[in-house]
Amino acid sequence: LLGVPVSMVQAADLAPPSARQRTLAGATPSQPARMSLPMSQDARDVRDWVRRSSDNAHLPFVLVDKRSAAIHVFDAEGVLLASSAALVGLASGDHSVPGIGERPMSQIAPHERTTPAGRFVSEPGRNLQGEDIVWIDYDDAVSLHRVRPGNLAERRLQRLATGTPDDNRISFGCVNLPVAFYDRFIAPTLGHQTGVVYVLPETRPVAEFFGFVPVPVPASKAAQR
Repeated sequence: LLGVPVSMVQAADLAPPSARQRTLAGATPSQPARMSLPMSQDARDVRDWVRRSSDNAHLPFVLVDKRSAAIHVFDAEGVLLASSAALVGLASGDHSVPGIGERPMSQIAPHERTTPAGRFVSEPGRNLQGEDIVWIDYDDAVSLHRVRPGNLAERRLQRLATGTPDDNRISFGCVNLPVAFYDRFIAPTLGHQTGVVYVLPETRPVAEFFGFVPVPVPASKAAQR
């Protein structure tokens, strides 16, 4: 799966990385990314289910929490490595429009720009510019990749830097990440091998969507969280 879909809809961000872009992950260009975000209850429930069931098949995995506009990266044993803000699809929804991966960007309406939810076996790949990316869904051209300024009016870098998820809906469906965070945590874990990407739904409860029964959290532990 190292080829590139005809349209390369969601991964064709053309501008090169900048120093400003790297600082969005809490780092200068010469420093590793350092960013910590709390996990939502939905993300914790999915994480706990994956750990209990070994659903990740002993592969590194990530949780993409669209509601919180966050990503959480885990090693093959389920140990949290890092978390970061993320940019996700402009439109709410948990399914891709059929055939969207073969359509040019100009033919994709705003309401069609969703990040599909589900369990995906990821694959490392390349975009049209030869930059390494991680495929979430190759057929629908959905990937994890470094954020690119692209259309300056979209203010993607500024959106990543804000403290709320409200303005992080902007992409055509791909999950855009700060450059330093991608380089330190995504490239080493999913950039050279198969992994699992869990994109949390926003239209249905996560337990229903993934088909598991959440384990109640004792009141004492819930208070600590």
